[in-house]
Amino acid sequence: MALVEVSRLPQHVAIIMDGNGRWAQARGKPRTAGHERGADAVRATMRAARRLGIPALTLYAFSEQNWDRPQAEVNALVDLLCECLVSERNELVDNEIRLSAIGRLHKLPQHAQSRLQKLTSETKAYEGMTLNLALSYGGREELVDAVRALANKVHADEIDPSDIDESAIAQLLPSMDVGPVDLLIRTGGEQRISNFLLWGSAYAELYFTEELWPDFDANSLYCAIEAYQGRERRFGLVPDAEDAASTTEARKELERAI
Repeated sequence: MALVEVSRLPQHVAIIMDGNGRWAQARGKPRTAGHERGADAVRATMRAARRLGIPALTLYAFSEQNWDRPQAEVNALVDLLCECLVSERNELVDNEIRLSAIGRLHKLPQHAQSRLQKLTSETKAYEGMTLNLALSYGGREELVDAVRALANKVHADEIDPSDIDESAIAQLLPSMDVGPVDLLIRTGGEQRISNFLLWGSAYAELYFTEELWPDFDANSLYCAIEAYQGRERRFGLVPDAEDAASTTEARKELERAI
């Protein structure tokens, strides 16, 4: 934690948890063993984020495209989700962590929907931190659903097409309930965002690590945040003239020292 400046924390951290299967295969184990170990990484990361005081953590737990994986693996992932919704209940309640979920949740098996709804309802008033699970989620799919909702509003004469702006779209995106993404982390070595939080990540800082998700821990999160805090976020603007002059002078001093 000494790496992190708590006064400049990202307000919303999103993570693509990649590498469970490769972690298991490298150890001669079934892919499901990697998912089980990955659940431990979820717990460690959630605790570290909570200790730091990060307001929102979104985890890419199951994508819309994951339904095309072998049925046995899909069943194992759903079963693991249900187990975690039971086993982590006390962790969420004791630390006043609000659980929420985004995605086409109606596609989950009914028993998974029931457990998810029960825990989200039980924790909805908590303000310690929001743990947001992306389940049966896709960024394009979320945008399609929002556009369809806007089209229905126009058809019903509830709004005029000229009233549609960025704010109108964002209000219909469940992923934006916890605000735009400040830091997007992907484990496993791949450098792409894989249809994750496309709208909210428009100005996110991206952090890619070779570390496989089951090996990700609190220190891994601290390193990602340290990298985030070392960047200048401009949001398409130019840096302040005074800051730019200071940076130029510092660069000249470094060159003279070399």
